[in-house]
Amino acid sequence: MMKDITLGQYFPGDSLIHRADPRVKIVLTLVIMTNIFLIDSYLAFAVFSGFIVMTIFIAGIPFGYTLKGVKPIMPIIVFTALVNIFTAPGTVLLGYGAIRITYEGIDTAVKMSVRLILLIMSSSIMTLTTTPISLTDGLERLLGPLKRLKVPVHEFSMMMTVALRSIPTLLEETDKIMKAQASRGADFETGNIFDRAKSFIPVLIPLFVSAFRRADDLALAMEARCYRGGEGRTRMKRMKLSGVDFRIILFFLVFEVVLIYVQYFRLHV
Repeated sequence: MMKDITLGQYFPGDSLIHRADPRVKIVLTLVIMTNIFLIDSYLAFAVFSGFIVMTIFIAGIPFGYTLKGVKPIMPIIVFTALVNIFTAPGTVLLGYGAIRITYEGIDTAVKMSVRLILLIMSSSIMTLTTTPISLTDGLERLLGPLKRLKVPVHEFSMMMTVALRSIPTLLEETDKIMKAQASRGADFETGNIFDRAKSFIPVLIPLFVSAFRRADDLALAMEARCYRGGEGRTRMKRMKLSGVDFRIILFFLVFEVVLIYVQYFRLHV
């Protein structure tokens, strides 16, 4: 399961989305994530899902590779769905004593599950098609006006990018430690939830040690390359909008018009 997390990983490619300006991708991703929580009709969810699938196809990313990023959060999705099914008030479809399943509960559970899946997939597309350096530069340029307020924009952008890119590294390290512990007789699969939680304690100590060692190595590597923050820092490639970016923006605007029409000007399905 540790290897199934795609958030924070980069998938090399030369698609339109890979070549797009990182600022465009960051802004559009934020708008997409906002849209996910604004729509509430099944037809709008279908349109949104079609847009995500089409984007993955254009990016040249294997659909299964993107979809497997949902697997690690399946317990959260299932738990959230069950809570909504058994606690939401409304029209009772099935009841036995204090346990009641309502139509509104099932409706909310389905929509919340779809939202979480679309949220993970849409955010993964940005990191899968954007290199760490481009992501840092794009975020720094977007937050540039905050420099006038003495906000350390470059340091903040670097910190966010390093943290995001550290997710797959830490997960890979966790997987290695668990396999090493299992080869020595550790059991992570049997027992109740408390026993399983206790079995992870021997994993945490070497994981923290490894994380601090990697952080120290990264700091030494940055100092060896004369990194001194964002003051006076130059870039090999200057970001500017191109025809690719305008085509992506136009495609996105068409999608927004269709989504607004489906959500607000048609009867909800």
